[in-house]
Amino acid sequence: MTQTILIIGGAGYIGSHVQKQFLAEGYHVIVYDNLSSGHKCNLLPGAQFIHGDILNKEQLNHAMALNIDGVVHLAAKKAVGESMSQPELYAENNITGSVNILNAMVKNEIRSIVFSSSAAVYGMPKYVPVDEMHPINPINYYGYTKCAIEQNMEWFSKLGKLNFASLRYFNAVGYAADKSIIGKEENPQNLMPIVMEAATGKRNKICVFGQDYDTPDGTCIRDYIHVSDLATAHTLAMRYLFDHHKSLTINLGTGKGVSVTELLHATERVIGKPLNYEYTQRRPGDPAVLMANAQKAHDLLGWSPQYTEIEDIIQTVWNLEI
Repeated sequence: MTQTILIIGGAGYIGSHVQKQFLAEGYHVIVYDNLSSGHKCNLLPGAQFIHGDILNKEQLNHAMALNIDGVVHLAAKKAVGESMSQPELYAENNITGSVNILNAMVKNEIRSIVFSSSAAVYGMPKYVPVDEMHPINPINYYGYTKCAIEQNMEWFSKLGKLNFASLRYFNAVGYAADKSIIGKEENPQNLMPIVMEAATGKRNKICVFGQDYDTPDGTCIRDYIHVSDLATAHTLAMRYLFDHHKSLTINLGTGKGVSVTELLHATERVIGKPLNYEYTQRRPGDPAVLMANAQKAHDLLGWSPQYTEIEDIIQTVWNLEI
């Protein structure tokens, strides 16, 4: 019997790739999204769509009553700067909205949830690569909301209400290689989409924040993971919950570090022309190096990233522009 997965936030950037992977593996997929940042063009053939909001308990309960086997939650707000200036938005959407999801799951006896968490829960790394035993100490309100959601899921799990897989992403980048996902993020905050806006002339220049970090070229080093590899981890995590009936928390990254300058140079090689960028002052709270130890994902799920070279990842983004 085909299992049904409710993907909340499934029309967004990461959600649409997760939707694609579940469909490819033969699941029945229902996308639940308020389209505040997602796009209808990211709804793939075979997926059912419900226009709904996680702050609307009635809409959530209606969706969860559709014989759902598992839930994927990707509906959190994620702009770090905005979370610090407007924490009330993040408290309501990320924390209250997530509690609504958990309550609707319990009401409808749905026991498996895969949650889109973040490396932001760790804060400033005490060591790298960061493993799941690293202390939890977020340095922005966005990261705190991810901690709060994880803690709520842990309690629901301890109390026998559900099992969860919390997937702590590092830096998600790239697009599906077959160009099936075309809806792009609006007003991007992350580096790669900003670089692409500069590459296509939508942005005059790129500001690189800091050139005096303790790294080989002075710029921050990050762990960039292709979104299709993230998507595969979601299906593997859901299968783990179905098969083992116990919760897990894992990092998702490549374990390879790429500096901002290296990423810019790699992009220039892919697009075949120079980018306009300038080095400016550091931003507060940016760690010099942040990389994942994702061995646990490999050991428990059999997961390993297929995209390990930054130029290959960048090419999948550039393909949408050419």
